[in-house]
Amino acid sequence: MTSLEYKKVLTTDKPEKALLKPLKKSAGRNSKGRITIRHRGGGNKRMYRMIDFKQDKFDIKGRIKTIEYDPNRNAFIGLVVYKDGEKRYVLLPEGIGIGDEIIASEKAEIKTGNRLALKNIPVGTPVHNIELFPKEGGKIVKAAGLAATMMGLEGKYAILKIPSGEIRKVLADCFASIGAVSNPEFRMINIGKAGRKRWLGIRPTVRGTAMNPCDHPYGGGEGRQPRGTKKPKTAWGKITGGHKTRNKKKWSNTLIIKRRN
Repeated sequence: MTSLEYKKVLTTDKPEKALLKPLKKSAGRNSKGRITIRHRGGGNKRMYRMIDFKQDKFDIKGRIKTIEYDPNRNAFIGLVVYKDGEKRYVLLPEGIGIGDEIIASEKAEIKTGNRLALKNIPVGTPVHNIELFPKEGGKIVKAAGLAATMMGLEGKYAILKIPSGEIRKVLADCFASIGAVSNPEFRMINIGKAGRKRWLGIRPTVRGTAMNPCDHPYGGGEGRQPRGTKKPKTAWGKITGGHKTRNKKKWSNTLIIKRRN
Protein backbone atom coordinates (compact mmCIF):
# COMPACT_ATOMS: atom_id res chain seq x y z
CA MET A 1 0.00 0.00 0.00
CA THR A 2 1.36 3.43 -0.91
CA SER A 3 0.15 6.98 -0.32
CA LEU A 4 1.33 10.54 -0.91
CA GLU A 5 3.36 12.49 1.65
CA TYR A 6 0.68 15.13 2.09
CA LYS A 7 2.51 16.91 4.93
CA LYS A 8 5.23 17.98 2.49
CA VAL A 9 2.71 19.56 0.10
CA LEU A 10 -0.38 20.71 2.00
CA THR A 11 -0.28 23.78 4.22
CA THR A 12 -3.54 23.34 6.16
CA ASP A 13 -6.18 20.74 6.93
CA LYS A 14 -8.94 23.26 7.69
CA PRO A 15 -10.89 24.32 4.58
CA GLU A 16 -12.45 27.77 4.13
CA LYS A 17 -15.94 27.40 5.66
CA ALA A 18 -17.56 29.98 3.38
CA LEU A 19 -16.55 27.89 0.34
CA LEU A 20 -18.02 24.58 1.59
CA LYS A 21 -21.43 23.08 0.98
CA PRO A 22 -23.03 19.71 1.85
CA LEU A 23 -22.59 16.86 -0.62
CA LYS A 24 -25.42 14.33 -0.78
CA LYS A 25 -24.53 10.82 -1.89
CA SER A 26 -26.63 8.90 -4.42
CA ALA A 27 -24.74 5.55 -4.26
CA GLY A 28 -24.93 5.32 -8.05
CA ARG A 29 -28.74 5.60 -8.16
CA ASN A 30 -30.82 7.86 -10.39
CA SER A 31 -33.97 9.83 -9.52
CA LYS A 32 -36.04 6.62 -9.71
CA GLY A 33 -33.81 4.87 -7.18
CA ARG A 34 -32.37 2.48 -9.75
CA ILE A 35 -28.65 1.72 -9.83
CA THR A 36 -27.22 3.26 -13.01
CA ILE A 37 -23.56 3.12 -11.92
CA ARG A 38 -22.56 -0.10 -10.20
CA HIS A 39 -20.10 -0.54 -7.34
CA ARG A 40 -20.81 2.81 -5.64
CA GLY A 41 -21.86 3.41 -2.04
CA GLY A 42 -20.65 4.00 1.50
CA GLY A 43 -17.38 5.81 2.04
CA ASN A 44 -16.37 8.68 4.29
CA LYS A 45 -18.56 11.77 4.52
CA ARG A 46 -17.41 14.71 2.41
CA MET A 47 -18.12 18.39 2.06
CA TYR A 48 -17.99 19.90 -1.42
CA ARG A 49 -15.38 22.60 -2.08
CA MET A 50 -16.77 25.22 -4.47
CA ILE A 51 -14.05 25.45 -7.11
CA ASP A 52 -13.89 28.51 -9.35
CA PHE A 53 -13.52 26.87 -12.78
CA LYS A 54 -14.50 30.12 -14.54
CA GLN A 55 -11.93 32.36 -12.82
CA ASP A 56 -13.87 35.35 -14.12
CA LYS A 57 -12.29 38.00 -11.86
CA PHE A 58 -10.44 39.60 -14.75
CA ASP A 59 -7.43 41.90 -14.35
CA ILE A 60 -7.38 41.50 -10.55
CA LYS A 61 -4.32 39.78 -9.07
CA GLY A 62 -4.78 37.01 -6.54
CA ARG A 63 -2.28 35.45 -4.16
CA ILE A 64 -2.13 31.75 -3.22
CA LYS A 65 -2.78 31.60 0.53
CA THR A 66 -3.06 27.83 1.17
CA ILE A 67 -2.60 24.52 -0.63
CA GLU A 68 -5.32 22.06 0.35
CA TYR A 69 -6.57 18.51 -0.16
CA ASP A 70 -9.93 18.06 -1.89
CA PRO A 71 -11.66 14.70 -1.23
CA ASN A 72 -13.75 15.12 -4.38
CA ARG A 73 -10.85 15.20 -6.87
CA ASN A 74 -7.33 13.84 -7.31
CA ALA A 75 -5.63 17.24 -7.83
CA PHE A 76 -4.76 19.72 -5.08
CA ILE A 77 -6.65 23.00 -4.73
CA GLY A 78 -5.41 26.42 -3.73
CA LEU A 79 -7.16 29.20 -1.81
CA VAL A 80 -6.69 32.45 -3.72
CA VAL A 81 -7.12 35.79 -1.97
CA TYR A 82 -7.74 38.65 -4.43
CA LYS A 83 -6.73 42.26 -3.85
CA ASP A 84 -10.35 43.22 -3.18
CA GLY A 85 -10.46 40.66 -0.34
CA GLU A 86 -12.55 37.97 -2.05
CA LYS A 87 -11.48 34.34 -1.55
CA ARG A 88 -11.92 31.55 -4.11
CA TYR A 89 -10.69 28.00 -4.59
CA VAL A 90 -8.91 27.18 -7.87
CA LEU A 91 -7.37 24.02 -9.32
CA LEU A 92 -3.72 24.21 -8.35
CA PRO A 93 -1.18 23.91 -11.18
CA GLU A 94 2.09 22.02 -10.76
CA GLY A 95 5.03 24.17 -9.70
CA ILE A 96 3.13 26.94 -7.91
CA GLY A 97 3.46 27.66 -4.19
CA ILE A 98 2.35 29.81 -1.28
CA GLY A 99 2.58 33.54 -1.97
CA ASP A 100 2.67 33.21 -5.77
CA GLU A 101 0.43 35.61 -7.69
CA ILE A 102 -1.97 34.60 -10.48
CA ILE A 103 -4.22 36.65 -12.73
CA ALA A 104 -6.95 36.04 -15.31
CA SER A 105 -6.70 38.50 -18.16
CA GLU A 106 -7.16 38.64 -21.93
CA LYS A 107 -3.42 39.21 -22.35
CA ALA A 108 -1.85 38.00 -19.12
CA GLU A 109 1.81 37.03 -18.83
CA ILE A 110 2.60 33.47 -19.97
CA LYS A 111 3.29 32.17 -16.47
CA THR A 112 2.14 29.04 -14.61
CA GLY A 113 -1.26 29.65 -13.01
CA ASN A 114 -2.26 32.63 -15.15
CA ARG A 115 -5.44 32.34 -17.22
CA LEU A 116 -5.92 33.86 -20.66
CA ALA A 117 -7.63 33.35 -24.02
CA LEU A 118 -6.34 30.50 -26.20
CA LYS A 119 -5.73 32.93 -29.08
CA ASN A 120 -3.05 34.67 -26.96
CA ILE A 121 -1.23 31.50 -25.86
CA PRO A 122 1.98 30.57 -27.77
CA VAL A 123 2.33 27.25 -29.62
CA GLY A 124 3.73 24.43 -27.45
CA THR A 125 2.43 25.83 -24.14
CA PRO A 126 0.86 23.30 -21.72
CA VAL A 127 -2.65 24.33 -20.58
CA HIS A 128 -5.41 22.93 -18.35
CA ASN A 129 -8.96 23.71 -17.16
CA ILE A 130 -10.01 24.56 -20.72
CA GLU A 131 -13.37 26.05 -21.71
CA LEU A 132 -15.34 24.58 -24.63
CA PHE A 133 -17.58 27.65 -24.90
CA PRO A 134 -16.57 31.19 -23.92
CA LYS A 135 -17.50 32.23 -20.33
CA GLU A 136 -18.74 28.69 -19.57
CA GLY A 137 -15.92 27.70 -17.23
CA GLY A 138 -13.31 24.97 -17.59
CA LYS A 139 -14.68 21.63 -18.79
CA ILE A 140 -11.73 19.49 -19.89
CA VAL A 141 -8.18 18.62 -18.68
CA LYS A 142 -8.82 19.00 -14.93
CA ALA A 143 -7.45 15.73 -13.45
CA ALA A 144 -4.16 15.35 -11.55
CA GLY A 145 -1.01 15.70 -13.65
CA LEU A 146 -2.79 16.40 -16.94
CA ALA A 147 -2.05 19.11 -19.52
CA ALA A 148 -3.12 19.76 -23.10
CA THR A 149 -0.68 21.21 -25.63
CA MET A 150 -1.39 24.29 -27.73
CA MET A 151 -0.66 23.32 -31.36
CA GLY A 152 -1.70 26.44 -33.28
CA LEU A 153 -4.53 28.63 -34.56
CA GLU A 154 -6.85 28.05 -37.51
CA GLY A 155 -9.32 30.85 -38.18
CA LYS A 156 -11.54 31.30 -35.14
CA TYR A 157 -10.33 28.02 -33.61
CA ALA A 158 -7.32 26.96 -31.55
CA ILE A 159 -5.95 23.46 -32.12
CA LEU A 160 -5.21 21.45 -28.96
CA LYS A 161 -3.73 18.04 -28.33
CA ILE A 162 -5.47 16.74 -25.22
CA PRO A 163 -4.02 14.03 -22.90
CA SER A 164 -6.04 11.19 -24.48
CA GLY A 165 -4.14 11.78 -27.75
CA GLU A 166 -7.13 13.40 -29.44
CA ILE A 167 -6.41 16.52 -31.50
CA ARG A 168 -9.38 18.89 -31.63
CA LYS A 169 -10.46 22.44 -32.31
CA VAL A 170 -11.67 24.76 -29.55
CA LEU A 171 -12.93 28.31 -30.05
CA ALA A 172 -9.93 30.65 -29.73
CA ASP A 173 -11.92 33.03 -27.47
CA CYS A 174 -12.15 30.32 -24.79
CA PHE A 175 -9.93 30.68 -21.73
CA ALA A 176 -7.41 28.19 -20.36
CA SER A 177 -4.92 28.17 -17.47
CA ILE A 178 -1.18 27.86 -18.09
CA GLY A 179 0.66 24.76 -16.86
CA ALA A 180 -0.18 21.19 -15.86
CA VAL A 181 -2.54 20.21 -13.04
CA SER A 182 -0.87 19.48 -9.68
CA ASN A 183 -0.28 16.09 -8.02
CA PRO A 184 1.15 14.05 -10.96
CA GLU A 185 2.25 11.34 -8.46
CA PHE A 186 -1.41 10.39 -7.97
CA ARG A 187 -1.15 7.69 -10.65
CA MET A 188 1.61 5.96 -8.64
CA ILE A 189 -0.65 5.31 -5.62
CA ASN A 190 -1.29 1.64 -4.79
CA ILE A 191 -4.61 1.26 -2.89
CA GLY A 192 -3.22 -1.83 -1.14
CA LYS A 193 -6.30 -3.19 0.61
CA ALA A 194 -10.04 -3.62 0.15
CA GLY A 195 -10.94 -1.45 3.15
CA ARG A 196 -9.27 1.59 1.63
CA LYS A 197 -11.46 1.19 -1.45
CA ARG A 198 -14.54 1.22 0.82
CA TRP A 199 -13.38 4.48 2.44
CA LEU A 200 -13.42 5.98 -1.06
CA GLY A 201 -17.01 4.84 -1.63
CA ILE A 202 -16.12 2.02 -4.05
CA ARG A 203 -17.93 -1.29 -3.45
CA PRO A 204 -16.65 -4.75 -4.49
CA THR A 205 -16.60 -5.85 -8.14
CA VAL A 206 -17.35 -9.52 -8.83
CA ARG A 207 -15.88 -11.19 -11.93
CA GLY A 208 -18.39 -12.45 -14.48
CA THR A 209 -16.70 -15.89 -14.61
CA ALA A 210 -17.32 -16.31 -10.87
CA MET A 211 -21.11 -15.91 -11.33
CA ASN A 212 -23.90 -18.33 -12.20
CA PRO A 213 -25.18 -18.58 -15.80
CA CYS A 214 -28.37 -16.70 -14.84
CA ASP A 215 -26.32 -13.73 -13.66
CA HIS A 216 -23.76 -13.23 -16.43
CA PRO A 217 -22.98 -14.49 -19.96
CA TYR A 218 -19.62 -15.81 -18.63
CA GLY A 219 -21.14 -17.64 -15.65
CA GLY A 220 -21.44 -21.36 -14.90
CA GLY A 221 -19.39 -24.45 -15.72
CA GLU A 222 -17.43 -26.86 -13.55
CA GLY A 223 -14.24 -25.22 -12.32
CA ARG A 224 -12.62 -22.47 -14.34
CA GLN A 225 -13.99 -22.22 -17.85
CA PRO A 226 -13.03 -20.07 -20.84
CA ARG A 227 -15.34 -17.23 -21.76
CA GLY A 228 -17.26 -19.24 -24.35
CA THR A 229 -18.51 -16.23 -26.32
CA LYS A 230 -16.95 -14.78 -29.48
CA LYS A 231 -16.96 -11.18 -28.25
CA PRO A 232 -16.61 -9.74 -24.73
CA LYS A 233 -20.00 -8.84 -23.23
CA THR A 234 -21.47 -6.90 -20.32
CA ALA A 235 -23.62 -8.50 -17.64
CA TRP A 236 -26.62 -7.70 -19.85
CA GLY A 237 -25.19 -9.40 -22.95
CA LYS A 238 -24.28 -6.17 -24.77
CA ILE A 239 -21.04 -6.26 -26.78
CA THR A 240 -18.16 -4.35 -25.16
CA GLY A 241 -14.38 -4.18 -25.62
CA GLY A 242 -13.58 -2.05 -28.66
CA HIS A 243 -17.24 -1.29 -29.34
CA LYS A 244 -17.55 2.39 -30.24
CA THR A 245 -20.08 4.25 -28.10
CA ARG A 246 -19.73 7.80 -29.43
CA ASN A 247 -22.77 9.11 -31.30
CA LYS A 248 -21.93 9.25 -35.03
CA LYS A 249 -24.09 12.36 -35.38
CA LYS A 250 -22.65 14.25 -32.40
CA TRP A 251 -22.33 17.98 -33.12
CA SER A 252 -18.68 18.19 -32.07
CA ASN A 253 -17.47 15.46 -34.48
CA THR A 254 -16.54 18.17 -37.01
CA LEU A 255 -14.17 19.75 -34.45
CA ILE A 256 -12.14 16.56 -33.95
CA ILE A 257 -9.12 16.45 -36.25
CA LYS A 258 -7.70 13.16 -34.96
CA ARG A 259 -9.54 10.66 -32.74
CA ARG A 260 -7.86 9.18 -29.70
CA ASN A 261 -6.49 5.63 -30.05
